[in-house]
Amino acid sequence: MMKFIKNTILLAIALLFAVGPAMAKKKVDRGIQKVTLVPKGYVLGGGSFSYSENTAQDYDFLVLDDIEGTNYTFKVSPFIGYFVRNDLAIGARFSYNRSMINLGSISLDINEDLNFSVENFYSIQHMYMGSVFMRNYVALGRSQRFGIFNEVRFSMGGGQSKQLNGESNEEITGSYQNILQMQLGLIPGIIGFLTENVAVEASVNVLGFEYKKYSQTRDRIYEGSFESSGVNFKVDIFSINIGVSFYF
Repeated sequence: MMKFIKNTILLAIALLFAVGPAMAKKKVDRGIQKVTLVPKGYVLGGGSFSYSENTAQDYDFLVLDDIEGTNYTFKVSPFIGYFVRNDLAIGARFSYNRSMINLGSISLDINEDLNFSVENFYSIQHMYMGSVFMRNYVALGRSQRFGIFNEVRFSMGGGQSKQLNGESNEEITGSYQNILQMQLGLIPGIIGFLTENVAVEASVNVLGFEYKKYSQTRDRIYEGSFESSGVNFKVDIFSINIGVSFYF
C-alpha cells in the first residue's frame, strides 16, 4: 500500500516538473483549426461487454497433452460522464469480471526426464472495481465523425477467488483469497460515430500503476498474505476494450 502511494507521488512530481516549464512558455499559434467533437453540456453513457468459453476433450497443443476441461470469462463495464467543457468529460465507471477454470487433466511432456501432470483442478474468481475518470477528445482532421481520446482513470475494488485440487475420493486441498486492488491508468482510444448520438469505441491500457494485496486461507487452517505493486509502460493487447457509447 505504501509503495503504491509513494510511486504515485513520485510520478505526480515528475509530471509537474516536466509539464510546468512547458506551460509557462508563450503559447505558439501553429494554425491548427480546433474542431469540437462533443460540445459542453452533453451526457456520456455506455459500456462494454465480453464473454468467452472454451471446452477441451483429449486435446494436444505443442508440449501440452491430454488437455481436458472447460473455462469461461465474463466481463461487463458500464460508465457515465458529463462534458464540463468542449471535448472534456468527467465521470464514473463500474466493472465486474468473473472467470472459471475446471481442469480435468493436463500433461506437460518435454522429454523423458521432464514431464508432469495436473488433474482435477478447479478455480473461480470474481472482481469488482469502481472508477473515476477524465476523458479528453480530439477530432481527426475536420471531421466530426472520427476522433481519438485519452482517459485518465483511478480504480479501486476487490474480489474473491477459490481453488480446489484433488480426487473426490481422496483428500481435497483448497485455498480461499480476498483480493484488494488499486490502479491509476492512462487509456487512449479511438472513436467513430455511427449516428449523431451513437458511437463505437476501442481503447487499450498503456500506462499504469497497480497495487494488489492477497489475503489467503488454505485448508481453513493456514493463513498468508502477498502484496505487489508496480509501474508499467506498454501496450497490453489482452486489455483491448470495445464498447458502445451514447451522447445526449
